[in-house]
Amino acid sequence: MVAEDTAGSGDRSDGEKEMDQKASEDAERQEDGDVAMAATAAESPSGEDEARDPRKWKWSVIFLCFYGFMSSIKPGEPFITPYLLSPEKNFTREQVTNEITPVLTYSYMAVLVPAFLLTDLLRYKPVLIIQGVSQVVIWIILLLGGTLLQMQFMEFFYGITMACRVAYSSYIFSLVNPVLYQRVAGYSRSSVLLGVFTSSILGQLCMSLGNITFYTLNSISLGFVSFGLLLSLCLPWPKRSLFFNRTNQEEKELVEVATKSELDKMNPKDGGPSFAAPPCPASTWKDSVFMQMLLEVRNVLKRPNLRLWSLWWVFNSTGYYLVLFYVHILWNKVYPATENKNVYNGGVEAASTLLSAIASFTAGFVKIRWNIWSELVIGIITAVQAGLLLLMRTTDDIWVCYVCYVLFRSFYQFLVPIATFQIASSLTKELCALVFGINTFFGTVLKTIISLIFTDKRGLALDVHSQFLVYFFYFTLLTVVYFACAAVVICRHYRNERRGGVTRDQPTPTELSPVVTNKELETLSNGKSA
Repeated sequence: MVAEDTAGSGDRSDGEKEMDQKASEDAERQEDGDVAMAATAAESPSGEDEARDPRKWKWSVIFLCFYGFMSSIKPGEPFITPYLLSPEKNFTREQVTNEITPVLTYSYMAVLVPAFLLTDLLRYKPVLIIQGVSQVVIWIILLLGGTLLQMQFMEFFYGITMACRVAYSSYIFSLVNPVLYQRVAGYSRSSVLLGVFTSSILGQLCMSLGNITFYTLNSISLGFVSFGLLLSLCLPWPKRSLFFNRTNQEEKELVEVATKSELDKMNPKDGGPSFAAPPCPASTWKDSVFMQMLLEVRNVLKRPNLRLWSLWWVFNSTGYYLVLFYVHILWNKVYPATENKNVYNGGVEAASTLLSAIASFTAGFVKIRWNIWSELVIGIITAVQAGLLLLMRTTDDIWVCYVCYVLFRSFYQFLVPIATFQIASSLTKELCALVFGINTFFGTVLKTIISLIFTDKRGLALDVHSQFLVYFFYFTLLTVVYFACAAVVICRHYRNERRGGVTRDQPTPTELSPVVTNKELETLSNGKSA
């Protein structure tokens, strides 16, 4: 979603030359392809501050990465669904499927936009503190709560936790000079992945070898999230952010850069932007850089490549997260574990996290003429995902179900860095923040609609097997649409090639440089890591 998160131009040396102001300005112009900046990148501190204290940002980054690692360790998370269905809580599968889990989607949709705005307005740290408090509340409710309403409140706070993750993905860029964005993005990304992997392994070892109860495992998780909350209180407080915490001169420059760079790309034949930047600093909300960016998003949709990958982000992420929300319930139905040691959710989540990271890394080395073959590649991968969902829905073998889930996640994570590169490489970082935020919001709205119709008790209230059949048809429909679009694009390309024309708006291949996906592997309710 977000996010529910990271590559751009190459890093430079760590000397003072990379810290001076001119290098900062040059690097900022080259960082349009930075994926994590696209999520909601923050403005960096001045080069002079870093030149005076070149080690200060290093310790700040190290501490923030340590925070990201520790806040991701919740060993009880992959076992929340078995815990709710166990005799310790004694909820029915229908209650968990149709009354408890849907609240997560509704909560996330309601909190996403306020969290996005407050992250920038409050300068990151308060939002991370809110996230830490929400996680503590989640595990207190899991340990002490016993009613259906209390579990629904637990899912509500899970939605808050997911929405607040945007603060971590953008916070780190407020600590360093722009020339270091690529490097620190890799650090923050790796710390979260390592935390999720460690958490899943630790949880599985506790269940399989330690033979502890679900209650004890969740108590351990409460200790970890409480420590993460204490760490968030010690984080430094950035002075500036992307939209709201800027000087008047900075706002004026941002509006000028955004309007000129984007509209020159959209309308090169016009010889200039369709509207000029304000001659004076923004004085009203209508003249603010944030509103100018919103107006500019309208022009982004005119570009076929950006439109394609934005629609992929909306529709495919919707199906992906719906599967992650309910797959643990499916596992419990395929293989009802009678003993704690027979639950392997943690090991499967660890394997899927590792393979997803490998898939994301591999995508950075793929060289394809994406302006021609994007629809075909998306269609093939979506078709494979549809087949995996059908197999998960029909099999009675839990290990087949596990393998299908790991592959399903990996295929999605393979396309995420490609999508982020294709979108972010053509935009300024301010527009990237809005485009990815809008894509995530519309995807969340679509998830909410599907959940309300098919899953919620007030809708059809389908059981989990029927839901996965719906997801199979959903991905099949997307596959048909992608293949139809691919046929049109490829035929048009070869027809234009015979006539000596060009294809779309890109005459040369667009090669994907090594990037890391910007989506944080969000840890979801019921133990799913996204």
